[in-house]
Amino acid sequence: MNFFNDLANPVRFERYARIAFPAALGVALVTGAAGLYFALFNSPADYQQGEAVRIMYVHVPAAWMSMFCYSVMAGASAVGFIWKHPLADVVAKQTAPLGAGFTILALFTGSLWGKPMWGAWWVWDARLTSVLVMLFLYLGYMALWRAIPDKARAARLAAILAIVGFVNVPVIKFSVEWWNSLHQPASILRADGPKIDGALLTPLFLMIAAYMSGYVAMLLPSIRNELTARRLARLQFVGETRAAELVEQ
Repeated sequence: MNFFNDLANPVRFERYARIAFPAALGVALVTGAAGLYFALFNSPADYQQGEAVRIMYVHVPAAWMSMFCYSVMAGASAVGFIWKHPLADVVAKQTAPLGAGFTILALFTGSLWGKPMWGAWWVWDARLTSVLVMLFLYLGYMALWRAIPDKARAARLAAILAIVGFVNVPVIKFSVEWWNSLHQPASILRADGPKIDGALLTPLFLMIAAYMSGYVAMLLPSIRNELTARRLARLQFVGETRAAELVEQ
């Protein structure tokens, strides 16, 4: 809890961020390079999908990260909305474009995967449609921040959208079980263990680690930039207010 409270102080946060950023970047580079090596050179082709299975190593982590980022955004929005944590809305705001990027990557690579598997670039499958809805939620969240000049009001309205939109995350997760879907059911996170061969799991887990640490490595500098921009805006406001007072005198 003390660590959580420490993050409310921008100076302490930047101290933690300076330490965490190079570590996250290093992990992303190492696991990404190892994951790509195993995916391209040390992983067998699938007996049904052939070489197209290698798209999985980019697509599946991107799909997971799209949901993870939205969960972070909604969770941070709830913290900011309920407890007024000063850093929460910054985390949510800066997570949104990263989550949107992962979602676009998931949709694009899913289309590349779907063409040889399903014979079509796009189908109105339950999971595909719900992921597309999540992309629109990301875009709507970012649009709210840009459209409303009052940043406190923008943060509240964007937080409400993020929290309400979180209902779409379990819909994405369980869509293959609730409706007829071209997607296969869960094959990794299962009570009876993964149903994927270890030779395929190794590069997949490495790529997931690379995506996760890459997200942290991209998030931390963007948060620091946002905090710097807010400090400059406050200083500018104070300066303009003081100048107006001097003119009136």
